[in-house]
Amino acid sequence: MSEVLAPTSCEASWFCCGTAWGPCGSTGRGACGTCNSGSRQCAWPNTSDACFSITRPDKCGNTLIRRTCGHTFYVKNLCGTTEISVRIADCGPQTDLWCGERSCCGGKCATNRLIDFTPAAYSAIGNLSTGIMPVTVRS
Repeated sequence: MSEVLAPTSCEASWFCCGTAWGPCGSTGRGACGTCNSGSRQCAWPNTSDACFSITRPDKCGNTLIRRTCGHTFYVKNLCGTTEISVRIADCGPQTDLWCGERSCCGGKCATNRLIDFTPAAYSAIGNLSTGIMPVTVRS
């Protein structure tokens, strides 16, 4: 039985990986080797010891469960109603660079970037032009 991640609010941003899609050109395939900008995927800052040593969410006061390549999260924009599933395909974001950063919409706010989405995933629940959005993440 796997541990359950209670719903948590945080910021989300987007990144490019894999084959060209939308605003992205062709790039690397991410830490898992499966990342593709046109798929609903994400990057998580605690996929491995090596990943955690780079992203350091603990420096922002976040204790995150280790989740590895292929794990599914369910996410929702705090100002929307649609929930989507995303699978881990990369390591990131580098959470410690944005400790305390806060984004809001409609009076609903979240702090600290804990998850990145591919453009396909981000655009399914938000507008790519916003760059950052507050979300709820659950496992």
